[in-house]
Amino acid sequence: MATTHGRSTATGPVVDATPVPADRRPAAYAWAITRIGLGFIFLWAFLDKTFGLGFSTPAERAWLNGGSPTTGFLKGTGDNALGGVFGALAGQGWVDWLFMLGLLGVGTALILGIGLRVAAIAGGLMMVLMWAAALPLETNPVLDDHLVYAVVLAGLALSNAGATWGLGAWWATTPLVRRLPVLL
Repeated sequence: MATTHGRSTATGPVVDATPVPADRRPAAYAWAITRIGLGFIFLWAFLDKTFGLGFSTPAERAWLNGGSPTTGFLKGTGDNALGGVFGALAGQGWVDWLFMLGLLGVGTALILGIGLRVAAIAGGLMMVLMWAAALPLETNPVLDDHLVYAVVLAGLALSNAGATWGLGAWWATTPLVRRLPVLL
């Protein structure tokens, strides 16, 4: 039995197709703008690291030119509390591939408004790992933008943010998602 938005059926998730009440539309729009904006942050990071667009990644260090998208960040964690663990992962092919697929997948899912549960879990895990790699934090002993992004990702998934200005309502009715509600 699947549960969605507090309702259960034996056939799969229930998608509320009724229009958003007027008093909740501003919140739905705010979550949609947040979803698309955060999706663009993930997707931009993927594009810049892949092609070396010159913002965070110069062309000569682009992934397509043989650069490692994880080396710069992870090697820079050497003096941090968990630097030895994360520094050892820097430049490993499997780490680069997982990181880049995560950026692409999370960014695409957020922009399209589909698979927000998977995107929230994958993106949240990426953010928590990046937070852990940066410990101890320079400007705040506990909280930084990585943890805030992780919480926002959870909020997007829990608020059905893909249904406003996204393909989330359609996605929820596909046979694949009906069979595997975790993909909602």
